[in-house]
Amino acid sequence: MEKPKNAEEYINKQKIAVASNPECGTSHYNLAVGLLGQKKYDEAENELQEAISCSPNLAEAYVQLGGIALVRGDLDGCLSYNQQAVRSRAGFSEGYGNIGFVYMQKGEVDKAIEALEKAIRWNPNFLQALTTLANAYLMKGMTNEAIDTNLKALSVEPNFAIAHNNLAIAYLEKGDHALAASHCEKALELGYEVAPEILKELQPHRTPRPR
Repeated sequence: MEKPKNAEEYINKQKIAVASNPECGTSHYNLAVGLLGQKKYDEAENELQEAISCSPNLAEAYVQLGGIALVRGDLDGCLSYNQQAVRSRAGFSEGYGNIGFVYMQKGEVDKAIEALEKAIRWNPNFLQALTTLANAYLMKGMTNEAIDTNLKALSVEPNFAIAHNNLAIAYLEKGDHALAASHCEKALELGYEVAPEILKELQPHRTPRPR
């Protein structure tokens, strides 16, 4: 099948698919994804609701509805949709990752850790969940767990700047200035804006980068 040349063509194709088979949840979902790409949130929401009414176990549709709720600043709505996503499909790591993210935003760190640990149990390479979990551990004073989790993130993506930055902070907490400085340099090298107070504290331990 020929690939669509642009978003409009993709959306038109999905509209035809929906018209020819209105009971197909996947067709409604695909149309919603195209509409989301154009930030047509109300239309996308309608299609996602249709997708769910046709296919109640379409976990991805709940996640997308959660994303729309987040765009609207509705954290509770986002949480609720992602909870429905993990209920509709066991072991749905993306849903658990989003639940953890929302709990972090709400300041409920213990609940965030519980959800994020489930996310990476189902998908050990889930970078976003690993990073958020590492932050949650750091907030709880679980520095060793934060370090281990950031190192896991780097085993998935060695040039993941956020993990290098987080390791700089975690090693600083442990008083390991040499390792903290090393990860700080790597984060800077990768274009990450390290907090000025971290740079200041590590200044005596940093090796100047070649110009």
